[in-house]
Amino acid sequence: MENKIKRESHLVPPRTEAIRLSDYLGGVFQSIPSRKGMKKAIKKQLVFVDGEVASTAKYLYGGETIDLYEEAKKKSTLQLDLGILYEDEDLAVVNKPSGIVVSGNQFRTLENALPNSLEKSTKIDRLAFPKPAHRLDFPTSGVLLVAKTQGTLASLKKQFEAHQIQKVYHAICIGEIPQKGYLKSPIQGKWASTQYEVLERVASSKYGYLNLLEVQILTGRRHQIRIHLSEIGHPILGDVQYGKESLTSSGNGLYLHASSIQFQHPITQVVVSISQMLPKKFKKIFRSLNSWYN
Repeated sequence: MENKIKRESHLVPPRTEAIRLSDYLGGVFQSIPSRKGMKKAIKKQLVFVDGEVASTAKYLYGGETIDLYEEAKKKSTLQLDLGILYEDEDLAVVNKPSGIVVSGNQFRTLENALPNSLEKSTKIDRLAFPKPAHRLDFPTSGVLLVAKTQGTLASLKKQFEAHQIQKVYHAICIGEIPQKGYLKSPIQGKWASTQYEVLERVASSKYGYLNLLEVQILTGRRHQIRIHLSEIGHPILGDVQYGKESLTSSGNGLYLHASSIQFQHPITQVVVSISQMLPKKFKKIFRSLNSWYN
């Protein structure tokens, strides 16, 4: 069975009547629950009955062992030093560096670095390669949730859609912004809500003031925090896309960091909270952050 990996096994219980394999397989395997999907697997010679390649016409009488295999895929992987903040058989939380996309058609993506950074799951519904459950912008750093099994991925996506996963960001923005704010405006035709609080403020000869913000997004639109802060005249430091041209900062990237995430583990149902300290470039502006690194 070269180039094949066993995914699931099933023992057919005793039967009073024989049944055609293609009629029996609907709902038997977690990884391919549909009959249509299993017919495709049979056609690809990924289904074996008692160790022999199966056909759709084979009859089952009870007592047979059905094995479902998957093709061993090849994937170009990227060597990248990722910080692993949490990992188990079902999922992981990694520290995404700034300056890399999460996924896409190009080779240099965080997704392509995951197989070299994480342990393979042994679960029967494991994904061929770990898959990010959400995205962070190219210039944004911080915590990123990764699924290692199909069931976990589906569950996490449902939690995101229901806004049950809490994410906290930290950002440095420009100007004398109010101490607290609730921002609500449409982004690409869909309403988006962001709330923030100023944790610390320092005077700046170039920017007037720089503010360390703690931010929570109540919706998950693309570039939401960056757009909302720019709309009220207080763009994030280093934002060349949404910032003011005369007040852009170059060389240190975007000062936006996903600092924590909280979610319910899809398997154990335990609430998991993971945090990652702010990048060191933040402490160069706010000296009070030095204690984070001692």
